[in-house]
Amino acid sequence: MSTTDTLTATPAREAPRRRTRRGHQDTERGFSRVFRWISTTAGVVLLAALAAVAIFLLLRGWAALTAPSSRLVDEGVLPNGVTSLAAYVGPLIFGTLLVAALALVLATPVAVGIALFVSHYAPRRIAGAVGFVIDLLAAIPSVVFGLWGARTLSPVIAPLWEKIAGLLSLLPGVTVESTPTGRSLATTSLVLAIMILPIITAVSREVFKQTPRLHEEAALALGATRWEVVRTAVLPFGRSGVISAAMLGLGRALGETMAVLMILSPGLGFSLNIFGAGKHQTIAANIAAKFPESSGLAVNTLIATGLALFVITMAVNMVARWIVARRKEFSGAN
Repeated sequence: MSTTDTLTATPAREAPRRRTRRGHQDTERGFSRVFRWISTTAGVVLLAALAAVAIFLLLRGWAALTAPSSRLVDEGVLPNGVTSLAAYVGPLIFGTLLVAALALVLATPVAVGIALFVSHYAPRRIAGAVGFVIDLLAAIPSVVFGLWGARTLSPVIAPLWEKIAGLLSLLPGVTVESTPTGRSLATTSLVLAIMILPIITAVSREVFKQTPRLHEEAALALGATRWEVVRTAVLPFGRSGVISAAMLGLGRALGETMAVLMILSPGLGFSLNIFGAGKHQTIAANIAAKFPESSGLAVNTLIATGLALFVITMAVNMVARWIVARRKEFSGAN
């Protein structure tokens, strides 16, 4: 074959290859467009669902929000002694925030400690076993936690609450009551702390595992101990992730229903006594307790309290995102 024939044959062989590559590129572009459309649709559906929930709560709760207080009292919507919707919702918001905050305070240090142990201290077998137990704990239904808290934990821990209340009452001007049944806000917060522990632990564990190996090796090369490595490299890197994990746990605690309903002895008030009975109630537990026997304006009132819980949850998440954004610039990740 001459040189002229070779040059003539080469474009002929290259043409099918170019068509194949072009077809492959067109297929990839088609998949990319489909994936972009699916992703956009998923985001729009999520926002639409959130907006639909907000609109439903606002429309169904509007009758209670705009009704005169006298009508709410006359129709028996409000409990005895409560004269306005604000006086009804206020203690519920207070109880919800208090029980969730206490649960978060109890759970976060323990969860961070477990996450550090699993990711940086424990041998692989022990770390795997602890991780399995934590994941298994997350799979237990809340009603099981409620039964355990009401029937087992409450009577067992009641003497401890009585001793703590007695010690606090020794302070000048302080009187703390304790219920012998143990069905108090303190017990409820303890159970909620156990319930949100797997969430905070799992997220924190994965965040700590993402710490750059070079950061840890550099600290060790400078003569740092294991704890100093954790303090100077791991914790700064994972600070924003731990905050996000804590906010996820807080969101779970704010909306928890069955465990609170089964453990807490309900009452409307702004008391800081977490060991007494009949002093607190949460929004979610109040809705679950009263919704089956409610009708008319009473249902609208419960939905209005649900709107308050929705706003609180949204506000907590917005504040959490703001905190995480502020802390990222100071974290070891940057």
